[in-house]
Amino acid sequence: MLTVWGRATSSNVQAVMWTIAELGLAHTRHDLGLAYGGLDTPEYRSMNPNGLVPTVQDGEGPPMWESAAIVRYLAATYGDEGFWPRDPAARVQLDMWAEWIKTTFAPHFGGRVFWPLMGRPAGGPDAFPAAVEGLKPLARMLSERIGAGPYLAGEKLSFADMIIGAQLYRYYTLDFDRADTPALDAYYARLSARPAYRQHAMVSYETLRIAT
Repeated sequence: MLTVWGRATSSNVQAVMWTIAELGLAHTRHDLGLAYGGLDTPEYRSMNPNGLVPTVQDGEGPPMWESAAIVRYLAATYGDEGFWPRDPAARVQLDMWAEWIKTTFAPHFGGRVFWPLMGRPAGGPDAFPAAVEGLKPLARMLSERIGAGPYLAGEKLSFADMIIGAQLYRYYTLDFDRADTPALDAYYARLSARPAYRQHAMVSYETLRIAT
């Protein structure tokens, strides 16, 4: 039995919960973070010294944190060959895109586009338009990589889709000028048809909005 600590509105929690659902793993989840609090208690900090979400424990095993690391653990432990390729040469072709999402796409989109639209501006008056334009080549790059898909590894959903796809609900439902990316659009439509994605990734973010 997996135990997950973290609020459903966290995109990092969403990646983990979507993975758990796709793999059909028994679990319980506890809301922590933001309005729920609980991240600064000694008990939680003893599991996750960063005081962030998610934290996951598999049975009586040691706590795990960092969402992408957790996704990889779940995929390696419970996923089949399609979800977690055993051949390192095949797996790295997926993993480098999963890393790119975490290090390049998500920081740009989250910090410079998503949070400003939620009422937390970053930089001066020209910062947001520049951020939107800077996101376009990244979205085109991902769209080209997806191609005909249907998923990042081809016919089968994989761990890398968990990390990539968890960003896309916000990307496609926020009001800003997106790049023309037909392959990425089709990929998002395929993900949106999956019940586990709808349940765990397509989560309203309105409670994160700051009233102005």
